[in-house]
Amino acid sequence: MNILFLDSPSFGKEDMKRAFVNAGYKVISFYNDYVYNRIDKEFDLWLEQYLKRDNIAFLFSFNYFPSLSNGCQRHGIPYVAYVYDSPLSALYSTTLLNSCNHVFLFDGAVYEEFKQGGINTVHYMPLAVNVSRLDGIKVPKEALDTVSSEVSFVGSLYNEKHNLFDKLDGLDKYTKGYLDALMDAQMCIWGYYFVDEMLTPEIVDAMSKCAPYTIQPDGVETLQYIYSRYFIARRITALERQRLLKRVSKQYKLKLYTHRKPDNIPEADYIGAIDWEESMPAVFRHSRINLNISLRSIRTGIPLRAFDIMGAGGFLLTNYQSDLFKHFTAGQDFVYYESEDDMMNKIEYYMSHENERKEIAANGHEAVKQSHTYEHRVKEMLDIIRQTS
Repeated sequence: MNILFLDSPSFGKEDMKRAFVNAGYKVISFYNDYVYNRIDKEFDLWLEQYLKRDNIAFLFSFNYFPSLSNGCQRHGIPYVAYVYDSPLSALYSTTLLNSCNHVFLFDGAVYEEFKQGGINTVHYMPLAVNVSRLDGIKVPKEALDTVSSEVSFVGSLYNEKHNLFDKLDGLDKYTKGYLDALMDAQMCIWGYYFVDEMLTPEIVDAMSKCAPYTIQPDGVETLQYIYSRYFIARRITALERQRLLKRVSKQYKLKLYTHRKPDNIPEADYIGAIDWEESMPAVFRHSRINLNISLRSIRTGIPLRAFDIMGAGGFLLTNYQSDLFKHFTAGQDFVYYESEDDMMNKIEYYMSHENERKEIAANGHEAVKQSHTYEHRVKEMLDIIRQTS
């Protein structure tokens, strides 16, 4: 049997392809930039050549694409989407109701939202790691200094120029003050994102005048959702990451592996962006403490960074994300912090308790190896598809 595989830019796509092949499928890769267009007759015609092939078990993509769902619905072919982005406005397309869909969501809170809304085309599934590939990565001696650190952070600081929040520069003083206070309050709370419910119609209207957003014809997402998750959540994450990392850098040797050098963390050692497939696992394995500071729009889900850290054999120190507790044991497989001071205290503790730190890293690695590889996810997906098709 064949699987049509959307070869879009995404982490883990080669690992997923290997897992499908290992499960006995032939993978047929395809891609077209117009896949992002929700209504495009030319793309629909282009897609036909793949959907009309014989022995197609299903079409697979990382993230969800309404254009693919509609194509599969027309041809009676199952569409399997494995979502790793949050937010993802495409999920709020009415096409999510198409009976061909099997949409796997890594964020438990998002899954519950849709499930409670009566949508039965969604399933909860955490992300995955190719542990065997990571275990096989060897670091040359001359590269050890680059990938080794007391504390490391890999990821975006959302400090790029012309980010979405900067489009709100023309807000009136009241709305600006309201949003600043709201973000300050949210940064004091871990484990619950309340910005959505605090954006009143008046505040949303003021934001939309500065940065207009047009909802797609098939979209049911609200402007409240867009401004909360795409504008404000990223702004909070930027402020939070830079604040926490600045404090860490004043006490420990911190290496930052990110695209844009921050101006306000001068004590950190800025390395720059690194390759996800080869260099990043080496950083996780050779850093004594690996920090995860989740993007605030990920409400309860386990970010890919957390899986990658544990899968590479690194020690994970993360903010509280409730989905972690569904699959791992705190203090045994990973460590979480509940506040800025708690984070600093736990860095200090595990920097001075080397054996305990190494044991937790080894436990996390083994837990991922036993239950969270791409092979595990493929088997789970296939079981669900068989049960619900």
